[in-house]
Amino acid sequence: MYDSVKGFRDFYPEEMQARRWAMDTLEGVARRYGFREIGTPALEPTEMYVDKSGEEIVEELYSFEDKGGREVALTPELTPTVARMVVAKQQELSKPIKWVSTRPFWRYEEPQQGRFREFYQTNVDIFGSSEPTADAEILAVAVDMLSELGLSDDDFEIRVSHRDILAGLLESFEADVDVPAAIRAVDKRAKIDREAYHDALVEAGLNYGQADKFDEMLQVDADGLDALGDITGSDDVRAATENLRAVLDAAADFGVRDQLTLSLTTARGLDYYTGVVFECFDSTGEVSRSVFGGGRYDDLIEGFGGQPTPAVGFAPGHATLQLLCQRAGVWPEEELSTDYYVLQVGDTRPTAARIARELRERGHVVESDVADRSFGAQMGYADSVNAETVVIVGEQDLENDEVTLKEMDDGEQVSVPLSEFPGDRDRPTFDDFAE
Repeated sequence: MYDSVKGFRDFYPEEMQARRWAMDTLEGVARRYGFREIGTPALEPTEMYVDKSGEEIVEELYSFEDKGGREVALTPELTPTVARMVVAKQQELSKPIKWVSTRPFWRYEEPQQGRFREFYQTNVDIFGSSEPTADAEILAVAVDMLSELGLSDDDFEIRVSHRDILAGLLESFEADVDVPAAIRAVDKRAKIDREAYHDALVEAGLNYGQADKFDEMLQVDADGLDALGDITGSDDVRAATENLRAVLDAAADFGVRDQLTLSLTTARGLDYYTGVVFECFDSTGEVSRSVFGGGRYDDLIEGFGGQPTPAVGFAPGHATLQLLCQRAGVWPEEELSTDYYVLQVGDTRPTAARIARELRERGHVVESDVADRSFGAQMGYADSVNAETVVIVGEQDLENDEVTLKEMDDGEQVSVPLSEFPGDRDRPTFDDFAE
């Protein structure tokens, strides 16, 4: 008996039915906005992640030397891959490029709530537009995905920030600040105690008084956002606040402004973010970590050798999204569903197969016996797969040119002329034939 590898999961059919519903929902929303599906490899050169994140990233990768002597890694995220793909065909691709992809990723980290070593995400990205409308569309897709899953506005909170505002505020102090390190400290703000947070800001180059002042600036609400430029005297902060305001105004036109909360303490830890960033949280706090996040990364394509290309995107992780849906009571029951079970009694296979085929042609989930089981065993199996209707095709029925329909929820059944089943009905059931 073998155990599964730590941090990797098996999904049985009942679980997969619920997961498939969620994946189809996410992808369906993206398709309605014109995002086109792409497929990407499971392996990439390890160097691609080292160049982007430094040598220390190797500790978090499933990396190895392949049989050709190449250093490769199982992909831990999609952004470098799609950047590589854009660079490879940059001149041929119509702009803006709008891509969506659902697939697994791998990171060697300690499993915890909503985090596994193999995990699944749906990535949604726009390349080739620096307009605030592109950021707003990404936010609209995110909100629509959550709504389509059955979540209400009271179930989630999307906190929106701007990396250039944070950078501008930090640079306004008379200090030699390591801006990326300070922003990473802001990203950890809610996860560590106040003393550790201030220590991290000091290590990044602020003194304790400046750290207090900086954190105070981050508490601004939407009404006070524009004042940050005047307080700091920074043109960079003014430009960034104008950009964030434009994104929020565009989000209002998309109908999702009320689902967005200004939160400058939202930073996103990855250094490649350059502008608007956002994170989604469970509004009750029961799901204790970010459900998903995203933002703008305008420099990444150029960093991979391409022409300067603005980009913005996000990636809802399926594990944390499932936790949120379960907490809100909108995750579907993890059980099988079957529209029809065609039950054979005696030498009736040709007729039973014809009925099953015609029902499947109408798009229904139909099972029939493939194990030569008794009537009772077939009924037990039909019940185990939650068949709604059993179509009994027995020798005696056929002698009378009939089949029997049995509803599994209440046990009622009715005889139906063989010539009328399934007939021209799209979804024939007991009610269509009962007197």
